[in-house]
Amino acid sequence: MLVRNCAGGVVFCNDKVLLLKNEKGEWVFPKGVIRNGDLANEVALKRVFAEAGVKAEIVSTAGHTSYEFFSITRQIPVCNKIIWFIMKSPSEDYKINKEENFIDGGFFHIDEALKMVTYSQDKSLLHLSFNRLKELA
Repeated sequence: MLVRNCAGGVVFCNDKVLLLKNEKGEWVFPKGVIRNGDLANEVALKRVFAEAGVKAEIVSTAGHTSYEFFSITRQIPVCNKIIWFIMKSPSEDYKINKEENFIDGGFFHIDEALKMVTYSQDKSLLHLSFNRLKELA
């Protein structure tokens, strides 16, 4: 099994959170693979900007998730281990990067986002991250 370390961001602007819709129709958070000794926090910030055009700042770590899938192109199972960061953006401005295979996205009110997010572990991540953000405020 190929294990990949990844980093991503749960990006808030006030009581809204950034979600992206991928080519499979899944609502997810921006994330990417950590390569060549890059720092997880730098990768997370770069992926948020590359995938959604959002400039954000990290306010805290959010936790870890992982998932497994079978890579059709590699013909092997893959495990993505993701470290998540809670981020704040001063603006709801975004620009979905279609070249990164995203078809929709934006900032959504927390209640709406919790219904939209595809995966249960991402729903938990969102809930915990929003609570943590309120504690920090």
